[in-house]
Amino acid sequence: MVIGPKKLLQLVKKINLVEGLAGRELTNPEGAGFDLRLGEVYKIKGKAFLGVIERQTPKIELVKKYQPEKKELVIIKPGDFYLVTTVEKVNLPLDICAVFIPRTTTFRSGLFLRTGIAQPGYQGKLTFGLKNEGGVEVEIEMGARFVFAVFHWVDGGGEKYRGQWQGGRITTRKRETQI
Repeated sequence: MVIGPKKLLQLVKKINLVEGLAGRELTNPEGAGFDLRLGEVYKIKGKAFLGVIERQTPKIELVKKYQPEKKELVIIKPGDFYLVTTVEKVNLPLDICAVFIPRTTTFRSGLFLRTGIAQPGYQGKLTFGLKNEGGVEVEIEMGARFVFAVFHWVDGGGEKYRGQWQGGRITTRKRETQI
């Protein structure tokens, strides 16, 4: 079952469900979740290996980082792919997971977001893939709302996320054994 904004705001205050929410989300959330903002943009380079037991993700290079006191833009050209993080961090208890959906203005501009699910027990910032699949350059301001988080109750409780991405890590440093 989707958790509504009134209950979400209670959980933000009670258990710090989402850290760093914008004032708009804290006072006037829209729909059935929270908009999250663009925090960091990374270019990937090198190579990756995804095996049965081991893996290594590509190296990353920071392109821009959100700084509230600065108004900065990132230009995303057609075909460009980036890893992006949110300004906000989540602290999910064992009975809540979160699913992420691009805001419609994101894909109406030609930007497609590669998202997943944040499992029960996950804590940290969120990382997504962002690709310009349109035919025009897109300027996006750091700190702009770009993804919508929908929170769900996990009936019967979930198992705690134990993966290596706990805490918001963006890439591996070397080849490593999966947990």
